[in-house]
Amino acid sequence: MDSNFRQAILRAVDSEFDEQTNFLKELCRFPSVRGQEQAIQHFLADALRSRGYETDVWQIDAHELEHMPGFSPVLEPYAEALNVVGKKPTRTQMGRSLILNGHVDVVPAGPAFMWRNPPFEPYCEGGWMYGRGAGDMKAGLTCNLFALDALAALGFQPAADCFLQFVVEEECTGNGALACLQRGYTADAALIPEPFGETLVSAQVGVLWLQVRVKGVPSHIAHASAGINAIEAAMPLISALRALEARWNDDARRPKEFDGVDHPLNLNIGRIEGGDWPSSVPAWSTFDVRMAIYPGEDLDAAERELRACIAAGAAGSDYLRENAPEIVCHGFRAEGYSLERDTSEPATNARELLAAMHQIVSGSPMTHAPITATTDARFFGLYADIPALVYGPVAERIHGYDERVLLASVKRVTQSIALFIAGWCGLEPIKKA
Repeated sequence: MDSNFRQAILRAVDSEFDEQTNFLKELCRFPSVRGQEQAIQHFLADALRSRGYETDVWQIDAHELEHMPGFSPVLEPYAEALNVVGKKPTRTQMGRSLILNGHVDVVPAGPAFMWRNPPFEPYCEGGWMYGRGAGDMKAGLTCNLFALDALAALGFQPAADCFLQFVVEEECTGNGALACLQRGYTADAALIPEPFGETLVSAQVGVLWLQVRVKGVPSHIAHASAGINAIEAAMPLISALRALEARWNDDARRPKEFDGVDHPLNLNIGRIEGGDWPSSVPAWSTFDVRMAIYPGEDLDAAERELRACIAAGAAGSDYLRENAPEIVCHGFRAEGYSLERDTSEPATNARELLAAMHQIVSGSPMTHAPITATTDARFFGLYADIPALVYGPVAERIHGYDERVLLASVKRVTQSIALFIAGWCGLEPIKKA
């Protein structure tokens, strides 16, 4: 690929960027929280069909996945949890195959009054696009799609299998990406444009979700001493978990990928509920726990230690010692993944090629950094022997209010991905009908 053709690819992305921005706005108008992704998935499937892609749309079945490594348990059966995959048939099969993966689900927006504008009414200001999901990760979805659009505008398509995956469940289990593997979609590499600032993710933590359920003894508040407050009873359990978090973050346990990262393993009490009436001693409470682990650590061992920690916290209460809290595993049961540890030839080649394409676009070397979150990269890297590159645009306040993505960065990432596809897959002329 000579420099003139590379410049033609960059110009093709640039010429379609207004359309890409408008497409991103359309995606951000869909309130695609868990269980409500159907509309955006049908929209994306139509977008693929209009571009001539073979389009596969199917509903995830948890029972088909539960035997697979990497499966995360769900509390309720899936209802219309749709995945979408697009592929254009190639004639030559001369290059290396590629998965371009991204998730359509977003986290809840939270209180609308905390947003400057309604969270699902995206708008642009000062070079940024605002809206829930603009950064995480609907901008990345457009990067993948419009990188291929730019190549098509020049009359070319990948000369190897290239799968565009639009998946659900990334924000809570990852079972959407797992379902793609179960359906037989594999490749020589995967690229996921999650919003980590045009930086290649070198490693990511694993994540465990637990729900802790505490039973109390109800009573009228006039006779409070006759009851056991289930909300207050939960507080020592949270304190015990905080102490465990501090131990797990001890420098002696830290792998080299996370050297220099302040507090890599974060505990979050993400939701708490309890009680039924202000003048009644609450008979129940539940709280949801998110805890991280390092790559290479055993999930079962981590879960056992978390359970033991909660049990030790309960042992300090006369009541909970005899009325142990119930612990339910649901949602994320995700191992950590380190791309840095993958020294295989495909992983090395993919990293080097992406770095070279990034340098052409940005004019500066590509940086590498670990993240204290998880992504769907683990499924490809750990369970399918597919090196997974996580590289996406600059975004701010993801999972917060006034989430935003930098449009200039979205364009650069699209250009880098387009160049990467050309170099990794090779190109062949699109056959005219």
